Amino acid sequence: MPDKTKLWYLENFNLFKNLNEENKAELMRITSMRELIKNDPIYFATEPSNAIFFLKTGRVKIVKYTPDGDESIITLINPGEIFGEMAYLDEKERTDFALTVESALICAINKNDLGDFINKNPSLNIKLTKLIGLKLKNFSERIEDLVFKDANQRVISFLLRLADKNGKKVGEQIFVKPFLKHQDIAELTACSRQTVNYILTDLRNKNIINFDRKKLIINNLTSLKKYLS
Repeated sequence: MPDKTKLWYLENFNLFKNLNEENKAELMRITSMRELIKNDPIYFATEPSNAIFFLKTGRVKIVKYTPDGDESIITLINPGEIFGEMAYLDEKERTDFALTVESALICAINKNDLGDFINKNPSLNIKLTKLIGLKLKNFSERIEDLVFKDANQRVISFLLRLADKNGKKVGEQIFVKPFLKHQDIAELTACSRQTVNYILTDLRNKNIINFDRKKLIINNLTSLKKYLS
């Protein structure tokens, strides 16, 4: 992949904007990029936690497996997001698996190289800390949902967070692309697929939302939020 293309991708991560030319050259030197196809593994549980990843295109899922081999999705990573970030916080080995959901382009930086680079650019440390803090906050909110909310509220909370994170407002509607499979939503909200299907269909019948395999449309955000009050 040409350096010009690599630099273009790196500059489009908010974390790396406003670097000077010398720092951009150094960033290119320490960064590797990989093009992956659907269901490609990125890292495995128990392997050394040596790198931090940035997703440019595609989607990635972070999962755990039960002793019986059943998959449980912990979170989904969208373009522009960081993952594997616990390596930066001195995690010794991975505790989960990362796999592509679709074809993806991924930037990887060795945690020691990133640490040295951030030491030379202290403002990046603040940005990265904020990114990690936001991810931990979102994870904490999910745990609260699982403990304190019923299935209906968990699914609706998930839809609202998804809209807040990835939605684009068009008139009075909010469009979220791409949408997720019902099974993925079920795993992320600790519900059955049938329950998720029932809740989404009921909301669609009430014209609060609409959806298909490619997108979610929130027609009435106020009405959706009322389910949580």
